[in-house]
Amino acid sequence: MNSFAMRSLMFVPGHNEKLLQSAARSEADVLLLDLEDSVQPARNKEIAREMIRTKIEEDLFKGRVIFPRVNDRESGQLLKDVYDLSIPGIAGFMYPKSRTGEDVYFFDKLLETIEYEKSIEIGTFKIIPLIETASAVINVDAICSASKRVIAIAFGCEDFVSDLGGIHDPEGESIYWPRAIIAMAAKANNVIPIDTVHINLHDLDDLEKNLIFAKKLGFEGMLVLNPKELPLVHKYFTPSDSEVESAKEILRLYDIAEKENKGVAIMDGKFVGPPMVIAAKNTLRRYETINKKDK
Repeated sequence: MNSFAMRSLMFVPGHNEKLLQSAARSEADVLLLDLEDSVQPARNKEIAREMIRTKIEEDLFKGRVIFPRVNDRESGQLLKDVYDLSIPGIAGFMYPKSRTGEDVYFFDKLLETIEYEKSIEIGTFKIIPLIETASAVINVDAICSASKRVIAIAFGCEDFVSDLGGIHDPEGESIYWPRAIIAMAAKANNVIPIDTVHINLHDLDDLEKNLIFAKKLGFEGMLVLNPKELPLVHKYFTPSDSEVESAKEILRLYDIAEKENKGVAIMDGKFVGPPMVIAAKNTLRRYETINKKDK
């Protein structure tokens, strides 16, 4: 069972010391220290690896959950990324361009080989596949189930729309179907679904609309580009007081019904069945994980 709060996963360019310092002070649940798209030109990738490693060894990110986003399988950079950063202080890696389950299986075995060579417990480093191609969306169930290391999957909408040859319309119609499929596949495999970035950084009203919709689809977190998005993201992906109280009441009534052999409980005129009990338990689990992180 995943023990990390994952309401917000914020990208930070790994070669930018000023932004790394700022990120360390932020409230983001997970820091995605980037070695991929935001680290250009390619010669900066070695700088990024060294800087991330140094800052972790200096305890800049002490107590923070760190997932570097590595370069993809075909980049020529992947082995160096993972070998250099498979160190204490790293929880796992975001794996981009995860087109099939085979890609994730390959990455799992690469991590296993490095863990074995470095005498690190096998399975230490977790994986968050990034779903950002048409192939990945079609194969998302296999991607989720390809490795026990997979604790979450995240949607990358811009690369997806580009790969599709479509248009990222303001209403989000072109990405509705993949968002729904990604959330369903994640829940079917007991991993956390993370929604795509909100590219209109200065439009917080639009961010709020997207968060409301993402929560309806079943997402539990969001990729973040800027710290100013964090308060809204955390608001919508933290169970509210009323949701927590409702979850507790559902469990209480269901427990009474079981003890009295009634078979079913009723709350506010509605039957309380096993699906509601499962949802209530999930709400309380997430609430406890978030509380633990915030403390």
